[in-house]
Amino acid sequence: MEHFDCVVIGGGMVGAASALTLAQLGLQVALVEQYQAKNYSAEQEIDLRVSAISLASQNLLNQVAAWQQIKAWRVCPYKRLGVWEHESAYTEFNADDIEQTHLGHIVENRLIQLALWQQIHAMENIKTFCPDSLVSLTQDNDKVTLALTHCSITAKLVVGADGAQSKVRQMTAIGMTGWDYQQSAMLINIETSQHQQDITWQQFFPTGPVAFLPLSGESTLGGYASLVWYHQRDEITRLASLSNVQLEQAVLKHFPKKLGAIKVLGKGAFPLTRRHANTYQHKRVLLLGDAAHTINPMAGQGVNLGFKDVVALQQVIAEAIGNGESWHDEAVLARYEKKRRKENLLMMSTMDALYVGFSHPSPVIKAARNLALLAVNKVPFLNSTIKNKALAYACGL
Repeated sequence: MEHFDCVVIGGGMVGAASALTLAQLGLQVALVEQYQAKNYSAEQEIDLRVSAISLASQNLLNQVAAWQQIKAWRVCPYKRLGVWEHESAYTEFNADDIEQTHLGHIVENRLIQLALWQQIHAMENIKTFCPDSLVSLTQDNDKVTLALTHCSITAKLVVGADGAQSKVRQMTAIGMTGWDYQQSAMLINIETSQHQQDITWQQFFPTGPVAFLPLSGESTLGGYASLVWYHQRDEITRLASLSNVQLEQAVLKHFPKKLGAIKVLGKGAFPLTRRHANTYQHKRVLLLGDAAHTINPMAGQGVNLGFKDVVALQQVIAEAIGNGESWHDEAVLARYEKKRRKENLLMMSTMDALYVGFSHPSPVIKAARNLALLAVNKVPFLNSTIKNKALAYACGL
């Protein structure tokens, strides 16, 4: 039976990044993933699943030597973020305001995963078990024993980065709190008459926001973009059943006119949920990313929070090794949750407050929220303090 310092269950973006950062500390790491990452070719259509990668997340991807490859494939930098409900209260955040060249990049999730896996294959102290999956997990005083589909292995630490339906979380009997929002989100890839833009924007409606994410490349129509449409579940189900041509007409009717002419290329939908693990730790098992927390995707912070988990875990273990501590001691591992739980909860609660605040039908509340947006944009003190601090925080600076 093979023994490892760490076993990471789940080889998506967060799991793959955690395997690399732990291996950078000199630990022997195993990575277990059920599905092989699909190779890249320039002719492939842009995937529906994209993420707004913050500056902090970009720094992590640089640290593990994956960013250059991602950038060589397909990324779209954006410099500005526009937010409004009524056009008179339009508020724009700009990278210049926090002395940065950009706020982030829109990147396909699978390209991030693929670039991380390329680096994993180059690391001598990472062994991959793929395709493979977790069957059972048992803990004793000094190790964790994992039965996989094809073999059994042991480890000093198990990292559960296996997503919202985490087997690791279920097998360690860690409970969850949260709820299902009464909405779904629809992802729509389009060609747009405008060439690649440097802005991502979001307009709020009582039924939920509509959002625009720029994508890289030049199309026959102009450029590419990803649209996100939040609405009641029944309405999203109806929209998903439309043909691409019918959906184009619905988009043009409900999205702002600044969108311009479009052609729908692909679509998909998913329900909105909030989940938070009651604890991130059970003895020698830790949860990262969506296994620990899922968030309303309204501000695109999900994967960025997961990458912050990765950085925090590496820092905790690196500090313990540097101080001559037993890095896999339960008291040491508990420092990871102390680093991350409060910030994750703050971001989740902030997204919920925005979600509830902008969906409230009261005319008084609607007037108040538009006045607040207008004030943040027009009042110099608020513009230079609250606005810019919020922007820097969202970027992970």
